[in-house]
Amino acid sequence: MAEATKKKTGRQDPVGRAFGDRVRTLREQSDLTLDQLSKLSEVSRAMLSQVERGGKSPTIGIAKRIAHGLGASFSALVGDESASRRTLAIVRKEQRQVFRDPETGFERYLLSPFVAGMPVEVVLHRLPAKTSTGKLPPYPAGVTKHVVAARGKVIVGVENEEITLEEGDTLYFEATTEHFFENRTSKTSEYYLIISATQPLFRRGDAG
Repeated sequence: MAEATKKKTGRQDPVGRAFGDRVRTLREQSDLTLDQLSKLSEVSRAMLSQVERGGKSPTIGIAKRIAHGLGASFSALVGDESASRRTLAIVRKEQRQVFRDPETGFERYLLSPFVAGMPVEVVLHRLPAKTSTGKLPPYPAGVTKHVVAARGKVIVGVENEEITLEEGDTLYFEATTEHFFENRTSKTSEYYLIISATQPLFRRGDAG
């Protein structure tokens, strides 16, 4: 029984492992040490080391800070780096890029194709009852977000203001300051995000 428990505990999350591998690859491509990335991302060196080894799956907040520290989009850390610009691209439901927060159960689904040079992302967030994304880091100037509440209620915190969105409500804001999404109800909430930028969200140099 003890042996079985030990084996289960040591099993690595394949999504976390892939994320860690991608972080290490982009860090090395950028000629950054763990200490330098720690300063840029405001994530501890110890945490970065665990993430790169696949020993710990990061929360959504930490993952986004790592992405920003690397100067890459969040999707670039969990996507197919071989994708290139096309005139037509289909993403089947089973092909969606997924990120799960191990602590809260929060799920992020990339609905749009992961394509280098694309200035727009379409994302679905699934936020379990009584959970929050925590504060997410600001994006560079020119990045905006449209939020569409699809199921349940979601609270969006932007610039010391909290906006409650009911099903069908839409919110637009400039994502250049810290912000968060929170579900204070007893049921799961879902909302769509359309993230757009004046510059491409995926840069070939950053996304591989």
